[in-house]
Order: sequence, then structure tokens, then C-alpha cells
Amino acid sequence: MQYSPAGGPVSPAADRRLLVSYDNYTAAQRAVDILSDAGFPVENTAIVGSDLRLEETVTGRLTNGRAALSGLITGAVFGLIVGLFLGLFTSATTSFFGLVLWSILWGAIAGAAFGFTSHAFTGGTRDFSSRSSIVAGRYDVLVAPPMLDQAQALLQGGVQPADTVVVQRPPSAGPVTTPSATAGDTAPQAAGYPLTEDRAEARAETPAETRAETRAETRAETWTETPAEQARAERTRADEARVEEARADEAQVEEAQVEEARADDRAGLSRGRRP
Repeated sequence: MQYSPAGGPVSPAADRRLLVSYDNYTAAQRAVDILSDAGFPVENTAIVGSDLRLEETVTGRLTNGRAALSGLITGAVFGLIVGLFLGLFTSATTSFFGLVLWSILWGAIAGAAFGFTSHAFTGGTRDFSSRSSIVAGRYDVLVAPPMLDQAQALLQGGVQPADTVVVQRPPSAGPVTTPSATAGDTAPQAAGYPLTEDRAEARAETPAETRAETRAETRAETWTETPAEQARAERTRADEARVEEARADEAQVEEAQVEEARADDRAGLSRGRRP
């Protein structure tokens, strides 16, 4: 038995997880029996009843005669036990049986008298007989957390009772779930970072992208150009070189024209300033 910091006892079921719930105790008992037959360590399980209520089943009307009859039976059984105990100290067989019979007789008489008197003194306030029992609305089968998966697999593979009604599990503190990717994207950014930060730059490469880049590099290293492809690449590079040279010549011609225009402007300004 464990104890809480306040000094009171703590139930051993407090550190167990919910396996399955039923609406009757017989089904919960069968579930534990299935686990036991499969070799599961049932000392790590517990059956906990919730929503307890008192049920009193009325068995019939109680009168003075019924009360005396019930007392007679009870007294006879008690007299039999006392007679057998006292008969152990006798040496003769006849004395033994005689003592037992007298004990049963006097016990029956005393029990009938006590039952009749007890019911007569109630004054008719309780003229019925009944049986009382404590019944739960739900029976939870609890298992230790490290063995929850094993118990679920064994219970699902077992034979389900025909009269079993599985009750929906109540909300309880289960394992912590990780937030989804959408929730992570919409989470507010910490102070001090720009809200327009480019996420593509900060995003880490996934294993699939890494493998794709590795395959591309491998193909680039192992690929060999054919003579025709080499010649085509040479012509392409030569054409690009000629285009670059033509652009460079055009740029030089434009610069020369700009310089001549500037020189003409300076010359005109100089002639205009002369007296």
C-alpha cells in the first residue's frame, strides 16, 4: 500500500491505464481471465467500479410466521455447529449423536423464538424481506502502463463474451500528442525576429531531398559525353564566345561615340567662351 504526502493511503490503481470498460462485472472478470489464460501477469491489472449504487432486491412479504421460520433455520444451523464441536469431547458414539441432535433442536427453538420476537417488535414497519448489494455502473479494467499494448493485443485476440457491452472510455489523461504541422506553421513567432522571414532559407532538408541530391551528383559524376555531344558542346561554347565578343565590340563602339560626343560638347563650350 502506498501513501500520499497528506498521510492517506493511495490506491495501487492510481498508476494504471484504462484497458477496457464494461457495464457488468462478469464481463470485466472474463477479460482478466482471458489475459490470465494467455500468460499475462494479471497481478498488474485491477478492476475498478465507478458510479456505485445500492440495489435492494425484494424477495417477498415478511410475516411473523416467515420470520420465525427463517430464525428456525438459522438457529438449527448454529446448533449443528455447536453440537459437532461439543461432540468431539465425548467418547461414546451414542452420546455424540445425541448431543448433536439436542443442539440442533434447541438451536432451532431459540432461533424461531428470536425471529418471531424481533419481527413482532418492528410493528409492521418492514413487512418484506430483501437482499442488498452494491452495483457499479461501469467496470474499468486497468493495466500498468508498460504492459498496456501487450494486454490490448491479447484481449483483441481472445474470444469476446456474447453478453458483453463495451462502454465508451471516459476522457482521461493519456499520452501527450505532438502538435500537427499546420499548428506549428500558424504559431506566433518569437519577439525579435522579423515576421516576413523567408522560411525556405531556414527550412532543413528532408531525407528525401538529401537522397535526390545524392543521386543527381552520382549521375553527374558517372555520366560520360559522346564525341557528337562533345562537338556540339564545343560549337555552343564557340557561338557563345562570338556573341560575347560582338557585345563587347558594340559596348566599345558606344563608349567611343559617347566620348566623342562629350569631346564635341567641351569643344563647343570652349569656343563659346572665347571673346
